[in-house]
Amino acid sequence: MFLAAGRLRTLPLSTYRSRFNNVCSCHVTNNRTVNIARRHPDTRVLSAQQTSKHHYTTSTTQEQPVQQKNIVLKTPKGTKDYNDKEMAIRAQVFDTITHIFKKHGAVTIDTPVFELTDILAGKYGEDSKLIYDLADQGGEFCSLRYDLTVPFARFVAMNGKEYQYIKRYHIGKVYRRDQPAMTKGRLREFYQCDFDIAGTYDPMIPDAEILRVLCEALTALQIGPYTIKINHRKILDGIFEVCQVPQESIRSISSAVDKLDKLPWDQVKCEMIEERGLPSHVADKIGEYVKLQGGKELLDVLSKDERILNNKTAMEGLEDMKLLYEYLEILDVQDKLRLDLSLARGLDYYTGVIYEAITPSSTHGGVGSVAAGGRYDNLVGMFSGKNKKGQPSMKVPCVGVSLGVERIFSILTAQQKGQQVKSKETEVLIIAVGRDLIKEQMKLAKELWDHDIKASFMFKNKPKLEKQWTMCEKDQIPFAVIIGQDELNANQVRLKDMRAKDKSQGGGTMLQRPDLVSELKKRLKDI
Repeated sequence: MFLAAGRLRTLPLSTYRSRFNNVCSCHVTNNRTVNIARRHPDTRVLSAQQTSKHHYTTSTTQEQPVQQKNIVLKTPKGTKDYNDKEMAIRAQVFDTITHIFKKHGAVTIDTPVFELTDILAGKYGEDSKLIYDLADQGGEFCSLRYDLTVPFARFVAMNGKEYQYIKRYHIGKVYRRDQPAMTKGRLREFYQCDFDIAGTYDPMIPDAEILRVLCEALTALQIGPYTIKINHRKILDGIFEVCQVPQESIRSISSAVDKLDKLPWDQVKCEMIEERGLPSHVADKIGEYVKLQGGKELLDVLSKDERILNNKTAMEGLEDMKLLYEYLEILDVQDKLRLDLSLARGLDYYTGVIYEAITPSSTHGGVGSVAAGGRYDNLVGMFSGKNKKGQPSMKVPCVGVSLGVERIFSILTAQQKGQQVKSKETEVLIIAVGRDLIKEQMKLAKELWDHDIKASFMFKNKPKLEKQWTMCEKDQIPFAVIIGQDELNANQVRLKDMRAKDKSQGGGTMLQRPDLVSELKKRLKDI
């Protein structure tokens, strides 16, 4: 039994008596042979299920094949295969997102799917328990990447002289040891599409463009109505301070508040008091604030709150948000945002504006947010070492957003349920009427391929006409080029538009063979 390419396969075993040195051999179908010395003449063959240390004992009295237990083929928990139709939808998602990222001047990079464990440690708060740790390989302790943000910060720290200012996008797989819910797009292996801006710029300008990029992407993906919940870590931390939350407990209480999108306030309050040791009256004060939601006007309400006015941290956050809303109005995306003081984002590296996008489908369907992000000004500095003053030797402020492809895919799949999805990009099927025309089909296919036309034909010397029409319809191929002996003799072909269901075309439009390519290109432009 062995693991290959993520699938569990069974290798049949067989045993026979060796002619040499009274030794039995166990043969495996991958041509590997394990010689096993005969120890007990009358013992029976043990199946692979009964031996746990790759050790087989064989009988010398009777030579029978080992009975192999069938194993159910499945993907590991929290992962899945995608068929051609699903991959067609996913390819469209990736193309749409990539186009928007490039439109905003981003370049792409790539990083390993696993990082040194020390790189990932201490960056994700309570979610650190979801990191996949790998076995020690030659003295390096590694883990599968949890997201694309921390590897990006490590990349900037390693290449700081060249990349202190960069707009980058990265599309890649990440891994989390979460409890999966396949139908809701919550997997253990999934894609993220990240867009980040690194560099020291004037306040809130990069943040505004990131939110514009997010709105463009979600609109272009046609996932339906959506809302972007937004908050500021400094406003939230200021609220905790004025409510007298101990400084060492702020991150822990913040993680509890972040659950308000899934749990009612009473349960979150109970957790704060019973599990995190917060006094009841402090929790009640927090509840007065984190239940507040609204638009830009909520900033004015908070600016008149005496306790907030006297807190430097909260006021810095409010000033940032007021400036951000001015920019968002210019970029015409302010109506997509909702200020939500319960939004906390559990990851420890966020330092400023934070946001996440939700849809009615993702909220009521339990899928969760379809995108999230925020500002993280200190993450690169964690990897750059410290100077003589004990401060990070390099500080590169960053802000970014990550789109969760699996959750978006779940929504789009539900929207297209029952609809036909075209997975093949074939534009022309070359149909033979008659037998022994395969060489002529190949010649015609070559000519079309040479002119960058996506063509195909059935791999049969004697293809049945009905099966060729069925192939054309099943794969949603828009055009058919029909050849028979009569057409070949006259150096002609028939061209038929398979999208038209009327009978006016008859057997297709007759064309001179040299005119086929130009006519096809003309018609394909209209698709």
